[in-house]
Amino acid sequence: MWAKWIDCRVRPGAHAAFAAGQRRWSAIADQPGLLGQLGGWSGTDGRALLLALWTNEAAHRHFLHERHDEVAARADQQDRWDSLRIASGPVVLTLPGAAPSLPDALRRAALLRVADCELRPGRTAHFLTVQRELWAPGMAATGGLLTGSVARLGPTRYLVTTLWTDPAAHTAYTADTLPALRARANVPADVAALTGHALPLHPDWRVLPPSAPESP
Repeated sequence: MWAKWIDCRVRPGAHAAFAAGQRRWSAIADQPGLLGQLGGWSGTDGRALLLALWTNEAAHRHFLHERHDEVAARADQQDRWDSLRIASGPVVLTLPGAAPSLPDALRRAALLRVADCELRPGRTAHFLTVQRELWAPGMAATGGLLTGSVARLGPTRYLVTTLWTDPAAHTAYTADTLPALRARANVPADVAALTGHALPLHPDWRVLPPSAPESP
């Protein structure tokens, strides 16, 4: 599976126009290899954040070559932002939750939790072990977690994303479970810098295939 992370700083006063353009990306729902795309606004800082999942890098590259520019032109968002940062890479670990499948999770999720991590040198193996053996079962046991994944966006950059049934479930997790898990994980030993987002998902920005395929 291939993940794409989009961080867009929208210009003041352009949020409505950007959102209208984002709805036009529904045109890619029939794109071969697309598993789903979703996103929303990050707090009050004018940032639109989006996560797209593809079956593999080849499917994503085909989309970029054959169709992306046409759809982007129709969305008409190019004058709506001050900066646009895009990163993509392979999903190296999946985090199981209550959803029976990825398509089900993408349909049902109301909140996306993101941890954008820059790792310390030599800590990748330990970081992934902790994700698999500590964070994954710890989050799944709290209730509300649908699924999650860890994607490698660079040599030492990893994006941890989890989909939740609703903001209340995530809030309960952060209050009741997160502090103990964080202490056990000893996050500073692995992670040099971390940017986190708890992102309520915009319903109109969700793009899903008409018959959502299973992730390989």
